[in-house]
Amino acid sequence: MAEVQLELEITDQEANKENSTEQTNGINHMRGSRSKNYRWWLRIVLYTIFLLCGQSVATILGRLYFDKGGSSKWLATLAQLGGFPILIPCYSIFLRKSSIANNIIDSNPPSFLKLLTLVYVPLGLLVAGSSFLYSVGLQYLPVSTVTLITASQLAFNALFSYFLNSQKFTPCIINSLVLLIISSVLLVANNHTEKPAGVSKGQYAAGFICTIGGAAVYGLALASQQLAFRKLLKRETFKVILDVIVFQSLVASCTIAVGLFASGDWKGLKREMEGYALGKISYVMTVVWTAISWQVFAIGTVGLIFEVSSLYSIAIGTVGLPIVPVLAVFVFHDKMDGIKGMSLVLAIWGFISYVYQHYLDHQKSKIENRIATEISEDCTLGEVIHSDNRA
Repeated sequence: MAEVQLELEITDQEANKENSTEQTNGINHMRGSRSKNYRWWLRIVLYTIFLLCGQSVATILGRLYFDKGGSSKWLATLAQLGGFPILIPCYSIFLRKSSIANNIIDSNPPSFLKLLTLVYVPLGLLVAGSSFLYSVGLQYLPVSTVTLITASQLAFNALFSYFLNSQKFTPCIINSLVLLIISSVLLVANNHTEKPAGVSKGQYAAGFICTIGGAAVYGLALASQQLAFRKLLKRETFKVILDVIVFQSLVASCTIAVGLFASGDWKGLKREMEGYALGKISYVMTVVWTAISWQVFAIGTVGLIFEVSSLYSIAIGTVGLPIVPVLAVFVFHDKMDGIKGMSLVLAIWGFISYVYQHYLDHQKSKIENRIATEISEDCTLGEVIHSDNRA
């Protein structure tokens, strides 16, 4: 009888130890999950800052280039794409750190030739085409008109995302898209200038058509990037983001460089630099910092596509459109009025609406995970009780 009682006490102690271990593992899992969520939100914030700052600074510098005597649309396009070499040191670091992890995560990754053919070259050509069309629009159209047309990339991206990525549209997302588009439309309602001096009606029409085409191609490029992440790239590492940026920028830069030399536009760059209103050094620094700013923008854009979706990334980019006229007040001494302020408020409102939808999705995911965990624990407890009853 004493032996039986001793065995029962030992069994109870073992059960208590198992329960304590399960509780500890559960607490550690919850802590790990919370830490993972915080890291995810931190990445979203950093990518958003990169996108907004890079886009705003690059747009201001691009306008400065044309305002002070620059006229080469090929060089302006190359400045948008050719700054990727500054990412190579960072790329090398992540390449070394992730080489072992990638082999563990994906034992059969796609070959480089396959990625080059199906991902990097098509994306590079799309980005090159979009950047060139925007440069043409910026050369022949007022900035506010370009801003309006640029906002249409939201609609184009939503359309392409619907077919390529099965994008769902909730009331919050629709509300956000409408507000973001209206915020840019108001900028044109505030435009009291006619077509720029020296621009013919044909050039004005060409700029209008090219800017619409640039918005459509850019929307397609971002939707295609998201599709590539889902279907081919798959690995969740920052190296993948750098791969997309570096290789698509390399393809796009080579394409624009061919256009620059084939058109003979490169012959006038020396004369353009000498006649630049701010001087030769300022000319070089304007082009260089434009290239760097666009690479910061590229990191933020591709990072948000990777973490969330192309539609979210492009919505954040649209938030930055009204920021440019506000910065122009200080840089170019443009007039600031109520319409521009209202446009900025609507853009922020649309951004909050979009972020709120992702907050709802996040909360829904947490509830579903908690329910799944409780069901799993109940099943485990039931198996333990059933096993004890059989014993």
